[in-house]
Amino acid sequence: MTEINNVRIEFLSRSSNESFARTAVACIAAQLDPTLEELGDIKTAVSEAVTNCIVHAYPESLGKIMVRARLFDDNSIEVTVRDWGCGIPDIDKARTPMYSTGGDDRSGMGFTIMESFMDKLQVRSKEGRGTTVIMRRKISPRVSKK
Repeated sequence: MTEINNVRIEFLSRSSNESFARTAVACIAAQLDPTLEELGDIKTAVSEAVTNCIVHAYPESLGKIMVRARLFDDNSIEVTVRDWGCGIPDIDKARTPMYSTGGDDRSGMGFTIMESFMDKLQVRSKEGRGTTVIMRRKISPRVSKK
C-alpha cells in the first residue's frame, strides 16, 4: 500500500473547529471518489473523534488537536486525530457504549459511532499525555457505466 496524498492540520480545541476538521477531511477524501454515504460516514467519525478531544481531553482549558488524513493507492483513507490532553485511564471502559466522562448531556457513543462508520479503529492513550485515534476506511470503487 502506497500513500498517494496527505494533509495535516492543527487547531485549538474550540467547538467551532470541529466542523472545520470534518470539512477538511471530507475535501481530501473526495479525491477517492466516495459515495455521499461513504463521505458522510467519514465526516461523522471525524466529528466524533474531534468532539472527544474537545470535551474529554481538555475539559477545563483549550489545547491542541492534530488531524492527519492519508490517502492510499488501495482507495483507502486513514484519519488520525491526536490530542495532548489528560488521556484515557481505561481505554476498554471508554470504548464501552453509553460510558462517558463528559456529564449527563453526553451519550457515550463516540467510539461506537467511529467503529461502526469506519473499517478499523485504534485508540492509544497515556494519562497526562494525550490520546491518538487512528481510523481507516476503504472506499468502494465506482463501476463505470458504458
